Amino acid sequence: MNLQLLQTRLGYTFRDAGLLQQALTHRSHSSLHNERLEFLGDSILNCVVASILYERFTTLDEGDLSRLRANLVKQQALFEIAQKLELSQFLRLGEGELKSGGFRRPSILADTLEALLGAIFLDTGFDAARDVIRAFYIPLLETVDPSTLGKDAKTLLQEFLQSKKISLPTYNVVATHGAAHSQEFEVECLVPKLNIQVFGRGGSRRAGEQAAARLALEVAQQALNKPAGGRKTKPRAAQLKLAGIATVQSDSPAQAAAPPEQPGTTS
Repeated sequence: MNLQLLQTRLGYTFRDAGLLQQALTHRSHSSLHNERLEFLGDSILNCVVASILYERFTTLDEGDLSRLRANLVKQQALFEIAQKLELSQFLRLGEGELKSGGFRRPSILADTLEALLGAIFLDTGFDAARDVIRAFYIPLLETVDPSTLGKDAKTLLQEFLQSKKISLPTYNVVATHGAAHSQEFEVECLVPKLNIQVFGRGGSRRAGEQAAARLALEVAQQALNKPAGGRKTKPRAAQLKLAGIATVQSDSPAQAAAPPEQPGTTS
């Protein structure tokens, strides 16, 4: 295990190699594991990311700053950073976790990244941990749209339609599929003014609505994009796919996509 390679990727060299080793140690491996370091690193991460957002987005209110921070420090965001570091190759896991693929598990990788930040803090101090965190997040924020990050598809669709003075969409469960313990919901999303009818599927009604809203937003944005001549385009009659099924209505019945399955319950 080449720990110098990891330190190069972190941009930080530990004075106390024992702290680095502990940060990489899962509780399945030994009693001297990284959970306390994870607790410490989580607090430091939240503080530094809050500071970065406060400096960078001077016009955002507390609610928007909190939404951004929550999405930047959640497990998936940390997992993606850990993947870029190829952190999985440095983990110290017990035999059971190794056999079950724990080195690929997002929760373990995210927790280990936080533990590394806590270890850096103990090794040298807050400034060193802050510099490592800023190196992770400053490039990431170059590509972040603060107005959309962390908002779900239904919220984004609602805000987009309101900005165009278009009535809000309606959602209807049109079918359920599968056994009672593993049902999949098929949900219709309608935006009549744009002649949009799309369908999404999910393991719950909410998940189906989100899937349908995601596709409806994509189609609505395409429909309202103005080409070079300034004329608004209409949704194309096409079979679009999202979570298994989606259609877009056209102006002409002859051009319309195949109708959806009739409401009901199928096995």
